Amino acid sequence: MKDTFTVIKTVRVTEKGTAATEKLNQYQVVVAKDANKLDIKYAVEKAFKVKVVRVNTMRVRGKARRQNTRQAGVTSAWKKALVVLKTGDKIEIA
Repeated sequence: MKDTFTVIKTVRVTEKGTAATEKLNQYQVVVAKDANKLDIKYAVEKAFKVKVVRVNTMRVRGKARRQNTRQAGVTSAWKKALVVLKTGDKIEIA
């Protein structure tokens, strides 16, 4: 198993994610690219003291960006996990 804090990078707070949290008890977590579903499940359970029911993962492609020059660039690709918690559990986001 990997260390908890090398697997979880941050919990994302967005409008769409907040709606899913209220309706489905689902949280968006940015994770390491090489983390699998089991690593993510154990890391979330250990870090936040909750029970994870399901984990869905997806890779998010980097976007093309340009800043005041002809030089184009690309933002970094990253991996997102949608974590569904047991009814009654919640992650406190400060």
